[in-house]
Amino acid sequence: MADIFDFEDFYSSFTIFQAMQKTDVRPFYRTLNERDGTATVDGNEVVMAGSSDYLSLHSDPRVTGAAVKALEEFGTSSSGARAMNGTRALHTELEARLAAFLGTEAAAVTPSGLQANQALSALLNRNTTVFSDAANHASLIDGIRLSGARRISYRHSDTERLAELLARTDSDARSRGTAKVIVTDGLFSMDGDMCRLPELLTLARRHGARVIVDGAHDIGVLGPNGRGVGDHFGLQHAVDLYTGSLAKTFASTGGFLAGPAHVIEYLRWSARSILFSGALPPAALAAAGAALDIIETEPWRRRRATEVAERLRQGLRELGFDTGRSTTPVIPVLAGEATVCTRMWQGLLDAGVFTNAVGSPAVPEGRCVIRITAQAAHTDEHITRILDAFASVGSALGVIPTATAA
Repeated sequence: MADIFDFEDFYSSFTIFQAMQKTDVRPFYRTLNERDGTATVDGNEVVMAGSSDYLSLHSDPRVTGAAVKALEEFGTSSSGARAMNGTRALHTELEARLAAFLGTEAAAVTPSGLQANQALSALLNRNTTVFSDAANHASLIDGIRLSGARRISYRHSDTERLAELLARTDSDARSRGTAKVIVTDGLFSMDGDMCRLPELLTLARRHGARVIVDGAHDIGVLGPNGRGVGDHFGLQHAVDLYTGSLAKTFASTGGFLAGPAHVIEYLRWSARSILFSGALPPAALAAAGAALDIIETEPWRRRRATEVAERLRQGLRELGFDTGRSTTPVIPVLAGEATVCTRMWQGLLDAGVFTNAVGSPAVPEGRCVIRITAQAAHTDEHITRILDAFASVGSALGVIPTATAA
């Protein structure tokens, strides 16, 4: 008899879990404290090379101070859904600021980035054909699935294949008369590359499609003004709708959507992930607002994070590591099989560097990676420690040649 509490099939197909069992290494759900490019793990201070706090703002006194002030003034919770009693001035102020920052008519904050993407389920429907990059974040895929829309996945960043698929649906009876939408991450969190936004927008115009970009990892980090991939390519206003996270560059928690005013208003009333969820607490809103102040006024943080990433990427490649397509502060380092990946993660931690071990389904089988991220707070010493750790551990595990590591 089937039992909903029987998870044997799940774990037997979860290769990174099998590797954890085999190597007795636990890279996930580790308890730690993080601050200014470092972390304390099991009582030891290590370099934090696995955080999405790209601009190093989550412990900035201006951000923590704003959170404390809001906590004292407004309490711990918004105590309800936005549509009922949960809306505070801090919500509407942050939404107005996000819209102005991103150059959109309006914005709506959500309890998480995942819920921002789930809100797409109210925008898309069975009369929509969605073209989704194969490397899109799971929350984007969930939002599409929940909508009941037809989802066509195209190979990661393969715009030639996307063009073929769009052309095919132009004459496909199943797709005739339906709305077309291209959905993509702005910065792909497992690959460290950017979407090919200029090509996506050209294809969208040619085939009458909308473009939705998830800016969770690029807004605040990329572009001359920190507005993300649209800003980077000089195409900020050409994107139809942005989704994003407040839990990364914005040093808080929550998510948001930004786009035309009538679209945002519709989502406020129709998206279940907004309508039926408790509102963000005041402290989180104040922290995100303070972080936005810094994003707008201290571009040196973006420059430093970019410089750190370039030095790490160059150093890793010189050592013989494969860092894939990365061009951003997110750098995947190919480890290969899951057991090698978990051992590599533990070796790096023992050498004083905290990283992220990533296995299937986030990456293909046999292509497990150690993901590292650059932060503005990383010093030259931190960079050296990270590269030295990778050299010794990679050599010991045979991921890079011993001679190269030396």
